[in-house]
Amino acid sequence: MQSSSLRSSPGLHELEQRWTEAPYRSYLYSYPHKTAYRDLQPAQSLKELWERDQTDYYFLYMHIPFCGARCGFCNLFTLPDRRADVHAQYVDALQRQAEEWAPWFKDRTFSRFAIGGGTPTLLEASQLNRLFDIAEHTMGLDPMLASISVETSPETVTEDRMRVLKERLVDRVSMGIQSFVEDEAAAIYRPQKPRLAEDALEKLMAYQFPLINIDLIYGLPGQTAGTWLYSLEKAISYGPGEIFIYPLYTRENTILKPEQIRSAGTDIRLELYHIARQRLEEAGYRQFSMRRFAKDTSFAHKNVLPFSCQEEGMAGLGCGARSYTREMHYASRYGVSAAATRSIIEDYVAAGSHAAADYGFRLSEAEQKRRFILKALLHREGLALSAYEERFGSNPIEEHSELRELLSIELAELASGVLRLTTRGMAYSDAIGDEFISGDVRDLMNGYIIR
Repeated sequence: MQSSSLRSSPGLHELEQRWTEAPYRSYLYSYPHKTAYRDLQPAQSLKELWERDQTDYYFLYMHIPFCGARCGFCNLFTLPDRRADVHAQYVDALQRQAEEWAPWFKDRTFSRFAIGGGTPTLLEASQLNRLFDIAEHTMGLDPMLASISVETSPETVTEDRMRVLKERLVDRVSMGIQSFVEDEAAAIYRPQKPRLAEDALEKLMAYQFPLINIDLIYGLPGQTAGTWLYSLEKAISYGPGEIFIYPLYTRENTILKPEQIRSAGTDIRLELYHIARQRLEEAGYRQFSMRRFAKDTSFAHKNVLPFSCQEEGMAGLGCGARSYTREMHYASRYGVSAAATRSIIEDYVAAGSHAAADYGFRLSEAEQKRRFILKALLHREGLALSAYEERFGSNPIEEHSELRELLSIELAELASGVLRLTTRGMAYSDAIGDEFISGDVRDLMNGYIIR
């Protein structure tokens, strides 16, 4: 603990202000961000890339880039398109990609499998079932050794789709509700009546999946502390094992604009975050990150293999999916506008081969170190100094002045060889993540033009 005289010094005050004056800068769900990706010259042979990778257990991900409508805050790679024939053509292409990639993963084990988007359950039940066939029969997934997660939406919780998920041993179903207040849902262009969301949750809970997650967003236009607490209470009342709370982010390329996150001229997101953290902890949820609050998530019905978020080894199938090895991150091109997204999907469906990576980011050792720190520090597990030293042969605190600064202003603490964010530090995760972006990556991100 720092002494009061040390903490009151001008230097520390200015340092603390730099880290905390803008809590909501960017959400680094991965590092580096996809806007840092560029054309790879020359293109990288994926066969050679995966042959060099030494990860023990892998993450299989499938991206379904279709949704019923684009929400006002969304800048993800997704296209509003409900046409069954378009979905079928896309799944055909995903299967061809999997057949091409499968030999490289023949002797590798998947410990996690997720289907995201978009809204995967927008697919008809037969196409949704095909995704699991591809995962198991083509890629070699053993569903009894892997945790399986699928994203859904209120309008797509139907008996035939949920039966597929149940029969294919899905462990976690995540539903984006965002708000139980009709005016707030309408303000983010989400075509969802509260009764629809509540009916969908009641149906979903009846299937007794091992883990149900509900997503909520705070900082919505017109939202108050009272309406935010109302949505929290509604979510808690269904007894989900997990609740994610997301601050509203807007970008120039989203329908909502940055000025719309302010209520009566004031940004109240940090206030709403603290309300949620306190209420969720009172309801028995433990905080695992700035966004994730969960109860016991152990799966006694399976022998799920380990997977460390600090390691690489993610195979991403489908247009818009990212794949990670220790030295290379790669993906298809990125677009947000309907025209750009449709064009990229059409190119994917028409592609004759997916044997090379021509768009991505090569991670130097310095960038690997930053990624390792970020993937650990922004979660409750924290950064184990010994794990970093084993991986890189050096001490992270000695190498990164940012870590020393966090300790000096008590946004982080060091105990038993693990560096963790304090409760207060967790609230500033998005500022802390932003501070760790390297100059080179930031230049690439700032220079990216989103189509």
